Amino acid sequence: MRVLVTGHKGYIGSVLTRVLREAGHDVVGLDAGYFQDCLFGHHDGDVPEIRKDVRDATPGDLAGFDAVVHLAALSNDPLGEMAPELTYEINHIATVRLARLAIRAGVERFLFSSSCSMYGQSGDGLVSETAPLRPLTHYARSKVLAEKDLLALASDDFSPVLLRNATAYGISPRLRLDLVLNDLVACAFTTGKVLIKSDGTPWRPVVHVEDIARAFLAVLEAPKHAVHAQAFNVGSNAENYQVRDLAETVRRTVPDSGVEYAEGAGPDRRSYRVDFTKIERCIPGFRPRWTAARGAAELYEGFRRAGLTREDVEGRLYARLRQLRHLRDSGRLDDSLRWKEAGRG
Repeated sequence: MRVLVTGHKGYIGSVLTRVLREAGHDVVGLDAGYFQDCLFGHHDGDVPEIRKDVRDATPGDLAGFDAVVHLAALSNDPLGEMAPELTYEINHIATVRLARLAIRAGVERFLFSSSCSMYGQSGDGLVSETAPLRPLTHYARSKVLAEKDLLALASDDFSPVLLRNATAYGISPRLRLDLVLNDLVACAFTTGKVLIKSDGTPWRPVVHVEDIARAFLAVLEAPKHAVHAQAFNVGSNAENYQVRDLAETVRRTVPDSGVEYAEGAGPDRRSYRVDFTKIERCIPGFRPRWTAARGAAELYEGFRRAGLTREDVEGRLYARLRQLRHLRDSGRLDDSLRWKEAGRG
C-alpha cells in the first residue's frame, strides 16, 4: 500500500515507518518537525515527507494514498494541561478535518492512534473496548472526542480503525523519557534511584513501541471487514502492572539501584487494567513480542551504550513538554505552536 504517516518524526512514528517499509509498503510522512532534532542512537534514515502542521493539511497532500496512519498529536497529559485549547484543536478538530480530507481524496483506510488512558479510573477489573470511557485529562478527552467523530464518518468507502495503545516504552530513534518505564530506567541508570512519583499503586498496561508498530501493520494488512469502524486495545493481558511492580523490575535490571518514592508522592487517579483479548482474537497477525522486563533490559543497555547522563534526562530533547516550551520560548514557535518562518526547522 501507499501509506501516509502523520507524526512520522515522533517516538512511535520513527519506529512505525521502519516497520512499514520493511513490510514492503510505500511510506510518506507528514510532520510539523517539532522533534526533528531530538535523535537518540541509531537512525535508519528519513522517508519522503511533507513538512507541514497537520492542521494545515490539504486535499492534495492525501491524494494517491491507500491509507492514512494518524499519529500526529500533542501526546501526553502535561502537554494537555499546558495548552488545553491546542490539545483539542490538534488532537480532535484537526484529526476529524484530516479524515474528511482523506474521504475527499478517496483514501479508504484511516488508522487512528488512540490511547488506553481514556479508561481513566477504572479500578482493578479488566476493561475491554466496550467499557465506559472515563477520561480524566484533556489529552484523554481529546481522544474520546476524536474517536466518536471518526466512527460517525465510517462508510463503505471509508474505514476508520481506532488503536488504543497502552503506555509505550522502549528505544526509538526519537526517544521519550516522559513515559513511565523509560523514565524509571533512565532515573535508575543516572542516579541509582528508581524514583516513583505516585504511591505506586496505579495500574498501567505497558507495550513496547515496536509492538505498537507491529499492531498498526497487522491492522493495515487485515481484511477490511475484520477491523472496519472498530476499536482495538493494543497490548497484552500479561503486561498490566502496578507502577511499584514496574519499579521493582527496573531495580532488578539496573545494577546498584534502589526504589524510592518522591517526596509527597500520593495516589494517582489514573489507574486502569486493560483487556487485550480482542486484538489477539481478531488480528491473528499480531502477537506482542516484548515484556516489561525485556524492555527494561533493552533500555538499560541502550542508555549504557549512549552514555546517558542526568543532564540528558533533565534536558529538553527527550521530554515533549520541555522541547515545545523551548521552541516557543526561543521564538521559533508562536503561541499556537505554529512555526515562525525564521525559526522553522
